[in-house]
Amino acid sequence: MGDGTRGRQNPGKNTSRGPTGQGNPAGTATAGDTAAVDRGYLGTIDPMVIYADDGRVVWEMDSLAFLAGDGSDTVDGSLWRQSALNMRHGLYEVTTGIYQIRGFDLSNMTIVEGENGIIVIDPLISTETAAAALALYRDHRGDRDVTAVVYTHAHVDHFGGVLGVIEPDSSIPVVAPEHFMDNAVSENVYAGSAMFRRGYYYDGHPLARSATGRVGIGLGAGASTGSVGLVVPTLSITSTGQEEVLDGVPIVFQLTPGTECPSEMNLYFPRHRALCMAENATHTMHNLLTLRGAPVRDPRMWSRYLGEAIELFGYRSDVEFASHHWPTWGTAAILEFLTEQRDLYAYLHDQTVRLMNQGLIGSEIAENFEVPPSLARRWHARGYYGSVSHNVKAIYQRYLGWYDGNPAHLWQHPPAAAATRYVDVLGGVAATVEHARRYLDTGDLRFSVELASHAVFADPGDPAARELLATGLERLGLGAENATWRNVYLTGANELRYGVGRTGVSAAGLLSVLTVTQLFDTLAIRVVGPRAWNEDFAINWVITDTRELYRLELSHGALIHFPVAKPRTADLNVRISRSRLVQCVASGSFSGVDMTGDASVLPRLFALLDAPDPDFPVVTP
Repeated sequence: MGDGTRGRQNPGKNTSRGPTGQGNPAGTATAGDTAAVDRGYLGTIDPMVIYADDGRVVWEMDSLAFLAGDGSDTVDGSLWRQSALNMRHGLYEVTTGIYQIRGFDLSNMTIVEGENGIIVIDPLISTETAAAALALYRDHRGDRDVTAVVYTHAHVDHFGGVLGVIEPDSSIPVVAPEHFMDNAVSENVYAGSAMFRRGYYYDGHPLARSATGRVGIGLGAGASTGSVGLVVPTLSITSTGQEEVLDGVPIVFQLTPGTECPSEMNLYFPRHRALCMAENATHTMHNLLTLRGAPVRDPRMWSRYLGEAIELFGYRSDVEFASHHWPTWGTAAILEFLTEQRDLYAYLHDQTVRLMNQGLIGSEIAENFEVPPSLARRWHARGYYGSVSHNVKAIYQRYLGWYDGNPAHLWQHPPAAAATRYVDVLGGVAATVEHARRYLDTGDLRFSVELASHAVFADPGDPAARELLATGLERLGLGAENATWRNVYLTGANELRYGVGRTGVSAAGLLSVLTVTQLFDTLAIRVVGPRAWNEDFAINWVITDTRELYRLELSHGALIHFPVAKPRTADLNVRISRSRLVQCVASGSFSGVDMTGDASVLPRLFALLDAPDPDFPVVTP
């Protein structure tokens, strides 16, 4: 895209700075990317469509066939190249005994052949896509049993499809980095509704796959929409250098907390001279703060863990692969790739902090930030998923938070209240729209959409304001090199024109693996505080099958809960199994449960809860 002031100068082949802050590379692609994507290809399914049991399509790739063409004026040329590479799908041999199924979901599923069966690493998002991926492997390599599962980190695209490869009560080892469950729950359950709604934007969920719509998200073609599940890990990796033998295959682990995920690890296979970098080194600049929302990641430690991986494993690796994109072969190429990724995150961090300490705020630093030309020319350092712009702002946020230090910004009006005041100053909605149109016509898309957004928030029903804002967002989207920026802009335009669609994603499939504390947490974060101010009661819980004792108290509008050694006097005593508790929390009904005391307490509690809104408005108030 253009710099947001003059608009897109040369559609599809733009050389001005867009949301990456880099401009398009000058043709020095990482050697052999196209060949690397296709190397080891064994086959795929045709047509490439995966269905749920109810007949719903949860994943398909055939609609991306247009990316085999030469490009389009409505897609940035660099993004087109990345999306075309991500379009490839099928089973690939990485090296003898290691295979990947790519393009069956947002992430890759890796299979390592052991003595008695196979080790599955990162079983995709959905049960359906993981099952299809495993079936494709077995079609080509034989019907081998799954003898172990490894989750490289706690994001749903790396564990959600596990029930497509093993049964929930399977006795095989399930390996994950320490604190995996805490991080999987906090992101996918506690903040799940807000993240899924924001993810609806950055994934471009309502957009058709086309040269004027979705072309992927930079990290992959998109996310599947099937059933999500989780099997609790049985083996935690707690230290770097820890070695485990799974089905006769020795694996050396490197813990990398606080990098792409708060709980993450790399894997080294000494017999194969193969290094799995999880999601710590992929063929894009990654997010330090994903647009769907997450804790800000630590680029300083990310860079250091990449350096540690180079020293521990890089010099003795013949192939490097990850949970997204395609492998890198050859020790020299691996070292070059990992070194450039290491330096990219270090440079982003150090220069942002340097300028921060000179008094610049995040948006000021991001506006003119440039990475070294030696990195800007490397395709894998391009901002297809993360971007210089929002990564720099994330680093600022990590250190200094939302407040930029200017007292005028300490207590600003929220969007709708601010919009009515701006619109009043500008002379009304119609006048604001005309000002926005003037900036749009001169190519200042960024200020045009800011003004048009004020008009929409002041009067959401004004058709001229909505259409002008949609037009500005659309133009920004069609010019973006960053795939998630493109999707966010185009989804905003789509909702202004056609209304809010259904997000259609839920973390309900994870409830069955939550601890009792986590289950009660899901209730506590739904209590409508003011409605609960005058309520005061206590409940004793006996979890019959695990013999846990919990006390739950509603006090001063907060739902407090904690394990206890023995019950104390309470308004209600409940005896219940953990599985039944899951069902009751999900349904809100405790009919038939063993209770003594005041049976009205639980209905009173559930009357104080609200339900998350998975489809809340974003581009309108």
